[in-house]
Amino acid sequence: MEQKISGKIENYYFSKAIDRRYSESTQHYHPHYEIYYMKEGSCRYFIDDRSFDVEAGDVIFIPKGIIHRTNYTTNLHSRLLINFTEDYIPSDVMENIMESRYLYRSREITRRIEELFNKIEKEYTNPDEYTRSLLYCYTAEMFYLILRHPGSLEEATTGNELIDSIVRYIKQNYMSEIKLSTVAKMKSVSAEHLSRTFKSCTGFGFNEYVTLLRLRKAEELIRTEHHKTISEIAYECGFNDGNYFSYKFKKMYGISPIKLRNS
Repeated sequence: MEQKISGKIENYYFSKAIDRRYSESTQHYHPHYEIYYMKEGSCRYFIDDRSFDVEAGDVIFIPKGIIHRTNYTTNLHSRLLINFTEDYIPSDVMENIMESRYLYRSREITRRIEELFNKIEKEYTNPDEYTRSLLYCYTAEMFYLILRHPGSLEEATTGNELIDSIVRYIKQNYMSEIKLSTVAKMKSVSAEHLSRTFKSCTGFGFNEYVTLLRLRKAEELIRTEHHKTISEIAYECGFNDGNYFSYKFKKMYGISPIKLRNS
């Protein structure tokens, strides 16, 4: 079940799902960092352009703005996670943790990771004037544990050479027209096979992933490229129809591109 967690801490969020007995799939990206701990069960985790088979005891770290999706492969699973801004990351950790690793597997630290999550939950659900500082300390300790005990990565990484190459192609060409049929022909496979394999490996439908990547790029440009119009950004990110772009953007973010720009 998804446990409702009370407590409201600025730029910090804790949640847990314990003993879930149904399969689920969630996908998103967000302007926060995330640490995900698989307590029980397993899942396939697609992050940026790679897939990982995650087992109980594994820790996932996701930088802000990275597209990711979980697909649970067991009926029973439990997970813990925290989302936070860089205010909770020590500067020396920031320099080392961003070196492209997402999955950490080290059974030496499993018990200590769970203990830190227990402390975080206690502080998050019963906050006082010291809570924010303690959350910083517990989160920093978790990072230092991970950096000191990175464990293995290669055995946990799964991939499909065809899909890996297609994801790279999409990331390099998202501003241009990308059709499933065209990419399938380019890779000498049927569109049906490509669609099925892409979904199996990433958890995303082909067009779903292309659109999500374009929206992420557009959101980033709206926030940073203030000299460009919304129409210019939409076109630059592969949207040829401004109305369609606005519709998809509002559906994703709950706010129109213009309102985001003005805010």
